Amino acid sequence: MRRADRLFQIIQILRRSTRPVTAAMLAEELEVSRRTVYRDMSDLIGQRVPIEGEAGLGYLLAADYDMPPLMLTPDELEAVVLGAQWVAGHSDKALANAAADVVAKIAAVVPERLRPAIIEPSVGVKATRGGPEESYDAAILRSAIRNGRKLRLRYRSETGHETDRTVWPVILGYAEASRMLIAWCELRAGFRHFRTDRIFEIEVLQESIGLRQGELRRRWQRWREQQIPSSPDGRRPQPEGDRGG
Repeated sequence: MRRADRLFQIIQILRRSTRPVTAAMLAEELEVSRRTVYRDMSDLIGQRVPIEGEAGLGYLLAADYDMPPLMLTPDELEAVVLGAQWVAGHSDKALANAAADVVAKIAAVVPERLRPAIIEPSVGVKATRGGPEESYDAAILRSAIRNGRKLRLRYRSETGHETDRTVWPVILGYAEASRMLIAWCELRAGFRHFRTDRIFEIEVLQESIGLRQGELRRRWQRWREQQIPSSPDGRRPQPEGDRGG
């Protein structure tokens, strides 16, 4: 790793941590000696990067410090490209186009030496044949989630039984061959998973879910932790494929 890249990576490590990071931790991640880390930290502080702490105690980056947003490493660029490839093959058209736009914007501004990580990445996603057909635009669901709006659904269960549901959407989950809308269901008075290919009518209601931003997500996460306890070997069992009943 070039020294300039290593200095940049040190800042990245400090930026993602809320606790002091020791020289030993930095040395292990960067695969260098602690002596090299001490020298690099001294250089960064000398360049007026607002790093607090000292050898033996650990280092913290000042919370208000930031770098240009597109100072990316080759690994970070390939992570973006890999994610964009997956989105393009598994999501709705609007999100797929957005993923392609993100990659194009990054490619237009990164230094020339980093463009091969975008144009000819060393990673790739297997092409998919597409999931079950859906009779609506998934962008409607994503918009309702962002804006905290209730939805009225016409839903068909695995057995073919149809019901009308008013739900509070939480998140749209993506699997390899299907999508799942996770929502609080007023009919069942609880959280349910709805296979999106079994939703055949959607109406976005003017009524808000009436909770502060993020509160419904936190409630779902607490419910999920209670519903999916860890097994004796520490692994969590897989959730049911359809909790829309």
